[in-house]
Formats: sequence, C-alpha cells, structure tokens
Amino acid sequence: MSVVEDFLTAKEEEEIVLAIRQAERNTSGEIRVHIERTSKISHYNRMLEVFQLLKMFNTKEQNAVLIYIAVDDHKFVIYGDKGIDKVVPENFWETTKQAIQNHFQHGNFKQGIIDGVIKAGEELKAHFPWTIDDENELSDEISKV
Repeated sequence: MSVVEDFLTAKEEEEIVLAIRQAERNTSGEIRVHIERTSKISHYNRMLEVFQLLKMFNTKEQNAVLIYIAVDDHKFVIYGDKGIDKVVPENFWETTKQAIQNHFQHGNFKQGIIDGVIKAGEELKAHFPWTIDDENELSDEISKV
C-alpha cells in the first residue's frame, strides 16, 4: 500500500465525503479534497494542476474550493476559484487553514480535513448561499494520486 492509501481508512474517507455533502448543503460552492504522496513542483503549482485536472474551473459561479494535501511533504494548500476571489477579503481562507493545521499538528488528519471542509462551507455560505436550483457540479469523492 502507498502512503496515500495508508493516510486515511475507508471509513475516514466516507466521513470526509459526508462532511463535504453537509458543507455543500448551505452553499452553492463546490468543495473537493485531493490527496497525494508528494509533489516534485511547488505545492501551489501542483494544486493548480490538480484544480485543472479535476475540471474545477467549470462551475457556473466559479466558486469551487480545493483542499490539496501532499502527505509525505506535510503540506496542504487551500484554493478558491476566481469567482470566490472576486468577492472575499485577502485572508479569507485563514480560518479554514487554521482549522486544518491545528488538527494536523497533532496527527488528527481526518478531523483536520473534516473541520476544514465544514469551515470552508461556512465561509462560502455568506457569499454563495445555497439556492433551490443548486446542482452538485463536482464529485464529492476524495481524489487521490
């Protein structure tokens, strides 16, 4: 098994997917989690590649969020599409980052991701509230390499 497959159990992954679905009930924003072992390029640039690979730029309101995690590198990046950047302050993702980082520092990876997903949903709700005609535009499953 690879490090990525050992990072979370199947049950923990299911709990994260449920958290994504819960977070998206209050916002039209789309949240994805991507986990991989390492990156040979900067984590920010790799996250941008993954954002493109997952076609996250295709949401109607350009309000997709990617939580990218490089397990071996002990790094993560939170990225919101340009629709989000247009309407939020510069430090918008800081509270989401802190929610994840506090748990990761203690080895509580599942809870860190869940708290980050829930916090991202709460942050998005103010700018991109859920509407009656909202569609789930992106998969809620965890992406892995």
